[in-house]
Amino acid sequence: MTMKITRPSVYAFPVPFKVVFRHASASRDRAENLIVALHGENGDVGYGEGCPRQYVTGETVPGGLAFIRAHADSFVSDVRDLDSLRAWIHAHRDAIDRNPAAFCGMEIAALDLFGHACGQSLEELIGLPRLQGSFRYTGVLGDAPYPVYRWQLHRYRRRGFSDFKVKLSGQAARDRRKVNALAGPSYSVRLDANNLWTSADDCIRHLAGLPGQQFAIEEPLGVGDLEGFRAVGEALSMRVILDESLLRVEQLESLPDPERWIVNLRVSKMGGILRSIDLAKRAASLGIAVVVGCQVGETSILARAALPVMRSVGANLVAAEGAYGTWLLQRDLASPSLTFGDAGELEVHGLSREPGLGLVVFPDELTLLEHV
Repeated sequence: MTMKITRPSVYAFPVPFKVVFRHASASRDRAENLIVALHGENGDVGYGEGCPRQYVTGETVPGGLAFIRAHADSFVSDVRDLDSLRAWIHAHRDAIDRNPAAFCGMEIAALDLFGHACGQSLEELIGLPRLQGSFRYTGVLGDAPYPVYRWQLHRYRRRGFSDFKVKLSGQAARDRRKVNALAGPSYSVRLDANNLWTSADDCIRHLAGLPGQQFAIEEPLGVGDLEGFRAVGEALSMRVILDESLLRVEQLESLPDPERWIVNLRVSKMGGILRSIDLAKRAASLGIAVVVGCQVGETSILARAALPVMRSVGANLVAAEGAYGTWLLQRDLASPSLTFGDAGELEVHGLSREPGLGLVVFPDELTLLEHV
């Protein structure tokens, strides 16, 4: 079944956070996103979301809006079903590589719209099994002042979390204190430096001085410094997680020792669900492990989009970040709000029995940027 798209509209949803989230590259107190609505000829509307981040992909919200504006006519005229969407992605690969978050919003909206048109869930539409059971998420601890850090850690512990990611500050005493609060055999801990160091030796000295046993370090040096990353990992017997340093599936081929690396696969960063699944499958074929991550401030639209990606990773999945919903946002954009519960688990509650994303989006909550 095909569906003619009549027009796209682009919105923002700048909802405040319940707490400020800080790390080495940025500090945020509200969501920063592009919400794309695609209107179908039958009156249905599909919604998608992308989160442009200049420090991740070089994107901004105005730049993302410009990308959508520039490609709207082609997208509307050429994309009518899943096959034509895949063809459009292939034909515009270079442009999407430069604007993955903006295109992510367009792609998710199209998949949501097509699912509604044919009465299929997102998974059925793209040829995956229905979602079942639950998904488990990591507790991510930002670089907050220590009293706030302890409060956040207490919230996670009280809910039974055992898997954590800690954002580092680069200040030795501060990081030792934060990591020491998680010392113990009952926790799985990885670290995220957000490209803090320029010298591998400085990084190694800092990390070697931390208490406890952490199994991985994310982006310890400048973006793309694979040799430096490898030196850090080998010196400390840690795996290295690539985030800003891996934005396209072709970059997997430059990783000759797969047991050393883990890819942080974020749907917005990769340019949508279909490209994320392609990367997940290629990583599995190369023996490279995957974390399915998120952008801080995602709504339930992107949390929903990550679920089939997580299922596609299968046994290759090390951890997942996301489903913060109203844990972080003062209010969510959609119902049900996909917010993890005890032990970081999210029950899907028959979500994939509904057409498209299976979410009800609240349009009155949106701030119009442009009818394209």
